[in-house]
Amino acid sequence: MLEGMQLFLDSFWRAAAYCLRPQVIALSFLPLILMVALAMGLFYQFWEPALIWVMAALESSSLIASMLAWLDNVGAGGFKTVVAPLLVIVAVTPVIVVVCLLVVALLMLPAIVSLVAQRRFAQLERKHGASWMTVLVWSLGSTLLALLAMLVSIPLWLVPPLILILPPLIWGWLTYRVMAYEVLADHASREERLEIFRRHRGWLFAIGVVAGFLGAAPNLVWAFGAAFVVGFVMLLPFVIWVYTLVFAFSALWFAHYGLGALQSLRAELAAAAAPVGAPEPAPILALPDAKP
Repeated sequence: MLEGMQLFLDSFWRAAAYCLRPQVIALSFLPLILMVALAMGLFYQFWEPALIWVMAALESSSLIASMLAWLDNVGAGGFKTVVAPLLVIVAVTPVIVVVCLLVVALLMLPAIVSLVAQRRFAQLERKHGASWMTVLVWSLGSTLLALLAMLVSIPLWLVPPLILILPPLIWGWLTYRVMAYEVLADHASREERLEIFRRHRGWLFAIGVVAGFLGAAPNLVWAFGAAFVVGFVMLLPFVIWVYTLVFAFSALWFAHYGLGALQSLRAELAAAAAPVGAPEPAPILALPDAKP
């Protein structure tokens, strides 16, 4: 418990300091450029059809129509103009989060792990406990599970506190699964990775949850009014930049924590394997050959 807390706090401030390094800042530009280009391209291709489809679905529902009519009666008719864009944004945001996480994990995380290893853990042996294909399958499988959990939990979002809690928890679990695994994939053996996950699962999940809540911060933009929803296109690069920065910080945090835990585990195993207080063997004296 104490070791985990020390690693948690130590790796946090180290990750924050490493975010200011020119190498990390330079690495963050490639995922940002790719994500902005992809998001803007999809926006111009599918935004209008998506709005038309959502508006048609809203108009075909008698319940929604009665709710909109009630908004007109209470003087909040202007809200109707942002309902469809807001629903599209809510549906698209999880996709943006997942893609940002995977892009950072694939493009930034290996370079970040190498940077941390060279500067702090140069003597740490690489045992290559998982191949890149194993990492890819693990990441995609975890992503599918997270998306499934997100879809199943959507009805619970109608309970006001849960919409602020459940999505960050799911994103935190996904971040922990993807990044903690990839950080240890190259340096740890399979047995070491399983032991670290057993000992430090709670702290690793805590890092992921903190990253999940930090990643939920851009969603607060849409709570400030219709102007922000209408300006979604202009705000989209900023939102993606925040997601990229959060996941880059998370990658550094997991790298410092995971490699630090691996170093401690190997030191513990080496100390346990070394004999303690064993008597030194007596010197072997050569006996003269027996004469007949």
